[in-house]
Amino acid sequence: MKNDFVSSGRAVSDMKAHLVLTTKYRRKVFTKEMIGRLQELLWELCNKWDCKMIEANGETDHIHLLFQYYPQLELPKFIGNIKSVTSRRLRSEFPELFDTYKKAVLWNESYLIASCGGVTVSQLKIYVEKQNTPD
Repeated sequence: MKNDFVSSGRAVSDMKAHLVLTTKYRRKVFTKEMIGRLQELLWELCNKWDCKMIEANGETDHIHLLFQYYPQLELPKFIGNIKSVTSRRLRSEFPELFDTYKKAVLWNESYLIASCGGVTVSQLKIYVEKQNTPD
């Protein structure tokens, strides 16, 4: 993965994360059109939250979002906004979702978020171990 350092104030960062959201009860509800619309919505939301969407895709019961963000981003609020906006918009644009979910839900309450970057933890550990410690 390429380093795309971004500057904000006095900090320079390259923070990337992988988000996975699953549908409520892991129901297989997404069609190709819904995944395409989700990609558009995720791009809009990333821009709104000052993030950079790197990639987004999904299958019938879950989606993946790979994005770059600033250290100031409050990830739980960002993820909550993604879940609420995409749920509301998809349910209004694809009424067939009401065949599966009678209530105003789409996403499982849980999510997976994992940091990712250009080097592994073992590479960083070796780098830190090799630093010159002052006497």
